[in-house]
Amino acid sequence: MADSVSAAGTVGRAVRPRGRTLRAVFWVAGFAALAFVFGFGLFSSHIGRLATPNEPQDADAIIVLTGGQARIDAAVDLLKAGKGKRLLISGVNPQTSPEDIQRFSGADEALFSCCIDIDRAADTVANAMESAKWMSANAFGSAILVTNNYHMPRSLLEMKRFGAGARILPYPVVNTRIDRGEWLTNTDALRVLFTEYAKYIAAVARDAFDGTPDAAPFATAAAH
Repeated sequence: MADSVSAAGTVGRAVRPRGRTLRAVFWVAGFAALAFVFGFGLFSSHIGRLATPNEPQDADAIIVLTGGQARIDAAVDLLKAGKGKRLLISGVNPQTSPEDIQRFSGADEALFSCCIDIDRAADTVANAMESAKWMSANAFGSAILVTNNYHMPRSLLEMKRFGAGARILPYPVVNTRIDRGEWLTNTDALRVLFTEYAKYIAAVARDAFDGTPDAAPFATAAAH
């Protein structure tokens, strides 16, 4: 009988720490999930407040990240308006020729030949790397960055990582307005925002792991 009581006590002591560990894991997982959802709400609200500037500041250069015709149209319009000396179209598909880009961009041949460059970057990190090289090669200290509003926080973050102190002025292109919370009921907007938020969190985590000191939330510091 004594042996049975002793064995039961041993089992009980073993079960209790295991139970405490499971509860701790549960609470940590729950807190992480709540933080993720709360952060997603903040991120989506931040995106909704981004607006295309009516009077963008001048810069040395203009950089547009491919992913939508409206982005390129906006960037070419900025170049024509003299807001930058030169334009880089970053992320051009390897199958797309410079002649195709010239036609798609709406730039005449003279403007394209003199003032527009392209690169074939495959993703946002490569966009930032190629843009930094281009700015350095041309001795540009500032650039207007053109991309969609939902893509702007991560793009600014990556540009800041590789830009070596360059001044980056955001020029968000807004295709779908979500400034009044429309993203809450728009399935397509929710999908795009959630995907971009997950990528943004991964970029912040990568910067933290790499020891990069200036990965600020939503990369708003780069906008100033």
